[in-house]
Amino acid sequence: MGESYIIAIDFGTAYSGYAFSLTSRQEEVDLHVKFWGEEVGRETPKTPTCILFDENEEFVSFGYKAMQTYLKKSEESKRQFFFNCFKMLLYDKTITTDLTIKAPNGKEMKALKVFAEALRFLKEDALKTIEQNTGGKKFTESDFTWVLTIPTIWDNSAKQFMREAATKAGIVRNGTGNNLVFALEPEAASVHCKKLPPEGFIAEKQGGNKLDQSPGTRYIVVDCGGGTIDITVHEVLKGGVLKELHKASGNDIAGQRVDRKFKEFLRDTFSAEVWDEYEEKCPHEVASIMYDFTLFKKNDEDIEIICPLNLGMMAQKKQNMEEFFKHVQGASWDEGSINISKQKLRTFFEESLKSITLSLTEILNKGFKIDYILLVGGFAESQILQKHIHDEFIDNCKVLCPFRPQEIIMKGAVEFGRNQGVVASRKSAYTYGLCVSEPFSESKHRADKKYTTNEGYWCTDVFSKLVEIDEDVGPCQGPWFEIAFSWSGSGRGGLRDLLKSWGGSPPKGSSQK
Repeated sequence: MGESYIIAIDFGTAYSGYAFSLTSRQEEVDLHVKFWGEEVGRETPKTPTCILFDENEEFVSFGYKAMQTYLKKSEESKRQFFFNCFKMLLYDKTITTDLTIKAPNGKEMKALKVFAEALRFLKEDALKTIEQNTGGKKFTESDFTWVLTIPTIWDNSAKQFMREAATKAGIVRNGTGNNLVFALEPEAASVHCKKLPPEGFIAEKQGGNKLDQSPGTRYIVVDCGGGTIDITVHEVLKGGVLKELHKASGNDIAGQRVDRKFKEFLRDTFSAEVWDEYEEKCPHEVASIMYDFTLFKKNDEDIEIICPLNLGMMAQKKQNMEEFFKHVQGASWDEGSINISKQKLRTFFEESLKSITLSLTEILNKGFKIDYILLVGGFAESQILQKHIHDEFIDNCKVLCPFRPQEIIMKGAVEFGRNQGVVASRKSAYTYGLCVSEPFSESKHRADKKYTTNEGYWCTDVFSKLVEIDEDVGPCQGPWFEIAFSWSGSGRGGLRDLLKSWGGSPPKGSSQK
């Protein structure tokens, strides 16, 4: 039964959600997406990645409910632990089980607990939702294959951390480790996009807006998330399976970088003295301003932001509000509101758009003969981003963005969980090999590595390459692939499988390195 039922959790930097399938036939994936936001008058396929704990570090709520509770500004909320957009803590850091996260009030908690409780909430909500939609039928974690989406730019320690968090959350239990699958976010998006009909994409005045699925079609998937930009390049092969043409890449100059530029604009406008005091004393209001901005930045138009009362009061102690905006281009003060022109709004995007453009240009210059660029992820909802990429690359290839791009990754993750062989070939992210011993040769080996056995002189610590970086690797290419993909993609499981294939230990005279 576990092989038939799939739950995919898209644990994002800014927003998270899940999709599921209960079909038992591989060729028919009945996708269901949970919608969130009823408590705040919204209906969205993902909920904010924020979590609230009480002063005793006990879980209180997640998502919209956590944000709504925190923004009430009660005395109790000042003592609580509120964490928002914490996923990027795992990027480019040394990760240990002692890693901590700091809340806006300065209090810290173990990162593993924060991640585990977030995953636990999503797990339990998924099981509850499925029960409500199947006439009260009871399910347990072991009835499902669970798919967790991860950025391409995460290293192995971050992936292993997520596996440990999933275990702590009860998604993986003893004997059910194979029930957890990691899906690279742009790969999951690619899997779903190639199934979309023409009406599934936003038309961009460039003729046909359907993704050609004939063998030989090549396209770049750009997953524009809140925390990361992840890019992969695929070619459609015979039978509809995919081949990775270029090693998955990306960076952290994504949607949150735009938010950061907006916050810097507010700090520069009101002065560091006023803003820093405001941020320290009113973190709830800052969170509210930033949440409103994430909605405004989707459109390419002038925006009006109501200035919170406390910010206005602190600023007016220094000078009249109009004076703060006297020399600010593209922004003005108007009776309690901060007005920002669309030209000014676009400047907040410049760093992120430049980074995406450089990454895509580098790939296109490698001669892959790309047919399409696909924009997916929550940040891809931005009209400014869509227009920029279209205008920059329309002479190179077609640029497509699906409707509701925020849903694409978790839908594709369900399909990937059903058919993990859909990506027939990937580029190895690293060079892998074994530490072996071989007959000693004075012309090629160091003397300090020489040792003697009954069979003669040997050299230890020789690196024997199994697969090189950027080499094509497939799912059925022997034990070395278990290192190159399963180990790097799923923590330590691949290495354990490799040792099992050797009967529990490496071949005589060798060791893993």
